[in-house]
Amino acid sequence: MATEINTTNKDLRDIHFDTLESKSSLQFIEGEVLFINQLLHSYVFEPTTPNLFERLQEFKQEISEVQKEIENLNEEIRKHESDLGGMLECDTISCDHYYYEEHKSLKKRFNDFYRNFRKLKSEVFNYAGGILKHNKK
Repeated sequence: MATEINTTNKDLRDIHFDTLESKSSLQFIEGEVLFINQLLHSYVFEPTTPNLFERLQEFKQEISEVQKEIENLNEEIRKHESDLGGMLECDTISCDHYYYEEHKSLKKRFNDFYRNFRKLKSEVFNYAGGILKHNKK
């Protein structure tokens, strides 16, 4: 019986640390999004670039969607954290299983979001790097 309790405590600790890591990553991403937003709204791009306005608008829209997703994930993580207390009160395997599956689902959603964000960030930086104004001396 003691082994079950230790395993549960270890699992809870792992879930808690996963949750803290996700929160920390989201805070870091929020800073990156702020920077990307400032970049996209700045006047540092070569104005003669074909389709500049349209492409920047697409990026701005995608960043806006990322911001909404960050809000949703933050809310889900807060809820998930408060639900962790329920795991301590679980006394059945099916109850534990529900919380673990919920955690796996949230972790997968976060990982998918993070992968998509890194792709978007890379696209923005690659595009922006090619069309920045060059300082003329």
